[in-house]
Amino acid sequence: MAISVTVWTECGPDDAEIAAVYPEGMHNAIAGALAPHGELRVRTATMDEEEHGLGGTALDETDVLFWWGHQRHGEVDDGVVARVQARVLGGMGLVALHSSAESKVFRALTGTSGRISGWRHGDREVVWTVDVTHPVAAGVPRPMVIGEQEMYAEPFDVPAPDELVFVSSFAGGEVFRSGMAWRRGLGRVFYFSPGHEGYPVYRREDVRTVLANAAFWAAGPAGPAGPAEPVRGPVPWTSRPRERGWYER
Repeated sequence: MAISVTVWTECGPDDAEIAAVYPEGMHNAIAGALAPHGELRVRTATMDEEEHGLGGTALDETDVLFWWGHQRHGEVDDGVVARVQARVLGGMGLVALHSSAESKVFRALTGTSGRISGWRHGDREVVWTVDVTHPVAAGVPRPMVIGEQEMYAEPFDVPAPDELVFVSSFAGGEVFRSGMAWRRGLGRVFYFSPGHEGYPVYRREDVRTVLANAAFWAAGPAGPAGPAEPVRGPVPWTSRPRERGWYER
C-alpha cells in the first residue's frame, strides 16, 4: 500500500538565494530524495499557495508530512497549524527538518520553544549514530561527515526524546542532538537537523537515505500512545531577531 507524503517548505520557486543551491526549489530537492522509493507517493506544498498548500483534503490524504521552515515561521496561519497538530495526534507522521524546530507546528506538538542556543555557518558536521538499531539509521554511514553545514549547539529546548538516533559534533567542539523521535497521540514525529538552505546537504546520498528512512518510520503505527497534549502546553510563537549565534564567527 502506497504511503502518501507531502513535502512542505516555506520557500517557493522565486526564492533567488535558495535557487542558487537548489534551482528546482528546496521542496522538490527534498521530494527528490523520496521519489525513487516506489512505495512513497510524493507531492509538494509551499507557504505561498492558498492555505499554504494544505487546504481541502490535502492533510487528510497525507500519511507523512515533511516540514522545512527557517525565516517565515510567524507567517504560518494558526488554523493550518491546528489542523496539522490534530492530524498528527490522529495518526499522521511528521518529519521536521533543520530550523523547523522553531516552527509553530513543532512547538505545538512538543510544548517547548525549540530554540537552539548557538549557530555558525560553514562548519564541518559529523553525525554520529547513537542507536544503530533504529529504522531511521538503517544503511546510514557511521559517522556521516558533512564538510560544510550550519552548526547548531546545545542546549536545545525540546522535550527528552522517546528515541535519540543521531548526535552531531562540530569543528569547534559543539554537540547537538540532531536526530530525535517522539510519539504524539497516535502519530510519530522525527526531527533531523542537517539541511540549511545555503548548502547542498539534501543532494547527499547519506542524508537522502535518512529522509527516506524517516518517511517510512513516521508512517508506521505510533505504538504506546504519547501524550495527547504536550506536558508543558503549547508555546506561543513569537518572532525574535536572528541575532548572531553565541558561537557564530
